[in-house]
Amino acid sequence: MNRQVVSRITAASLLALSIAFSPARSLAQQSGGTVIAPADVQKLLPPSVYYAGQSAPAELRNSGGVKFADGKYVLATLVETSGYSTSVAAKYQAYFVAEVPIHIAGNDLPAGVYGIGFIAGNKFVVTDIGAHDVFTASSTHDDAIRRPRPLLVTTDPAGGFRLYVGRDYVTFTR
Repeated sequence: MNRQVVSRITAASLLALSIAFSPARSLAQQSGGTVIAPADVQKLLPPSVYYAGQSAPAELRNSGGVKFADGKYVLATLVETSGYSTSVAAKYQAYFVAEVPIHIAGNDLPAGVYGIGFIAGNKFVVTDIGAHDVFTASSTHDDAIRRPRPLLVTTDPAGGFRLYVGRDYVTFTR
């Protein structure tokens, strides 16, 4: 009889624990993500992108992104900006696609398509596809990174992800 009571209490406790921690586990999986390589990004983004009234070639070999557990993406690729005016090209270096709202460089960014750039003075600029400023934030310069790439997405040791252009980066989370 004692075994039956202990078995029932154990089963009830396990059921209660699984119910209690199920929403937390589901939320953690939704916010977690996996860094994807340029070869995978090339399959998702077009060879040319629209920005500020023009179409420009995407440098898909210089791209990166994150795929979240629910199948949603955040993607970035450098863009050939030689056909743009100097004022646009100065702050538009990459095409940025967020299928979900994210928190980037201390700012909330709704899902959408944006132009991004790193400018002098450790600044990160986000613009809409019409070249209108959305926000400007501080970026970080990383002298410790070995072999910087033109564009790179990595995990951030503090949680979330880093978007690098050269040695400059911003962090983002979902």
